[in-house]
Amino acid sequence: MLGFLVRLLPFWVREPLLIVVGSVFGVRLLYLAVVEKDWALAGIGAVFLVVTAVRVHVVVRVLRARRDNPAPTQPQPPTAAQQRPAPVVPAAPAAPAVREKEPNAWGQAFAAVGVFAALGAAAWLGPKLLPSEAHGTPHAVSCPGGQETEPPSAYRKTSGAVTGAELCKALNTPDLARLLGTPAEAATGASASNGTAALTDGKVAQPEAQIEFDTYTVNVTVTYNDLSIAQYVKLMEYGNEIDVRKLKVLGRPAVLSSDHTMKIEINLGGGSGGPVEQGPLARTLAVALDAKDGGGYYEITVWSTSGAFPDDDALLDVTEKVLPAIPERAV
Repeated sequence: MLGFLVRLLPFWVREPLLIVVGSVFGVRLLYLAVVEKDWALAGIGAVFLVVTAVRVHVVVRVLRARRDNPAPTQPQPPTAAQQRPAPVVPAAPAAPAVREKEPNAWGQAFAAVGVFAALGAAAWLGPKLLPSEAHGTPHAVSCPGGQETEPPSAYRKTSGAVTGAELCKALNTPDLARLLGTPAEAATGASASNGTAALTDGKVAQPEAQIEFDTYTVNVTVTYNDLSIAQYVKLMEYGNEIDVRKLKVLGRPAVLSSDHTMKIEINLGGGSGGPVEQGPLARTLAVALDAKDGGGYYEITVWSTSGAFPDDDALLDVTEKVLPAIPERAV
């Protein structure tokens, strides 16, 4: 039905309209193909641009034909006054005929190319210039403010320590859901805390932040102790961690491991809470604070209530997105 209506439009309305639509769709599909690394989208976008180029060529040919072959005017029948012989008057010198300037086909073509370039730039830069809601990216929830509570003294004594609010800001990126493989989801909760590591008598700063989705929960923690990743791996040999894999992330030593979370039930009715139970399986990527592995590490953990978690590539993508966003003094 839409195609039939388009065919009913005049040539000089239909063709520019199809050229604009084809160029915008073609450039947009190529952009999505580059972002998503989808060759099928790239092929479809190329087809749109080829068809658009053919239509531009047709319009240029029509303009050129109109310039070379102007439409003849129909002669009008002579009136009664025109049929009477006119008195003979000496002929004055004829003024040179002014030829009406025809539209330049090449100029039209270059103008069309300029329009395509502008439309392509708008389609390319639009997702970066518009708010995330405008192009379908779920907007992240707000993180808690950084001045709600004063961090413990361990933060003042630790050079370069960040706060939980700063970690939350780095983790709370609009791309997080897409990196996790659930681009249609929006964050449902965000939290942060300025805690200290267990069994350290409050002497080791350990800020933490967490973003929750319907499918996954992502937690990032920084521990400012003297434990290196190499020592961390040795400790895993005595623990219950599974699927341990050593690697490098952003040029720093790192290790992937899996372990169960803890499930704690709290009874708000005044009775005693339930026992601590084993929660769903979680996947954790620990990354050294520096390339020399001098001590201290980031931990990014992903889990879900169903017990499933995204593959390691997704966890690596999240880490490579979040770590550079943490303030430089923490690196």
